[in-house]
Amino acid sequence: MLFIRLLSWRHAVLLAAAMLLPCMALAADKPVQHAAVTAPAAPSRPDLPQKGSDSGLPVPRFVSLAADKVNARTGPGSRYPIAWQYQRRGLPVEVVGEYEYWRRIRDRDGTETWVHKNLTSGKRYALVDGTIRELFKKPDPNSDVLLTAEPGVQARLRKCQDAWCQVEITGAKGWIPRNHLWGIYASESFE
Repeated sequence: MLFIRLLSWRHAVLLAAAMLLPCMALAADKPVQHAAVTAPAAPSRPDLPQKGSDSGLPVPRFVSLAADKVNARTGPGSRYPIAWQYQRRGLPVEVVGEYEYWRRIRDRDGTETWVHKNLTSGKRYALVDGTIRELFKKPDPNSDVLLTAEPGVQARLRKCQDAWCQVEITGAKGWIPRNHLWGIYASESFE
C-alpha cells in the first residue's frame, strides 16, 4: 500500500511538471520581473509629466531636503529599514514617485530611496556639476566673474531663463549656465 501511495505521488509530480513545462519554456525567453525588485523607468519630465497620486504635482520634479538629517528608507513607510541618512539641508533631489505621505526620490548619483513628504521642500537648489565653474555677474560669459565653484557646491536657484540660471552661492548672486547645474530640467524656466 505504501508503494502505491509513493508511486502515485511520483506520478502526480511528473504530471504537474509535464503540465508546467510548456509554460516554463515560454517564460524562459523573457526576463522575470518582480514589482518589488525592479524600479520603473523614470518618465521624461520635459515632455509630458505625470501627476503625483498624492500631491497632484508633476512627477518627476525637483525638490530639496527640508532638514539637516533625513532618513532615506528602502520603502514607503516607517516600518521599512533606513538605508542611510542624508545630512544636508537644501540638497536637491528628484521626486520620481509618490505613495500616500511618502516620496520616492533620486539623488545626483542616481540612487532611489523613500522619504516622508514633510522632509522635502519646494525651495529650489542645484549642485554645481562637472568641473570648477565660474559664477558671472550677468548672463554673459564675457561679464565679470564673481567666484568659482567646485563640483558639488550647493547653489540656491533664484530664476532660470533660456540657457542661464541666477543662483546664490555663499551670499553672492550671479549667473551660471544651466547645463553646469544638476537640479533643474533643460526646458524648465521659472522666476
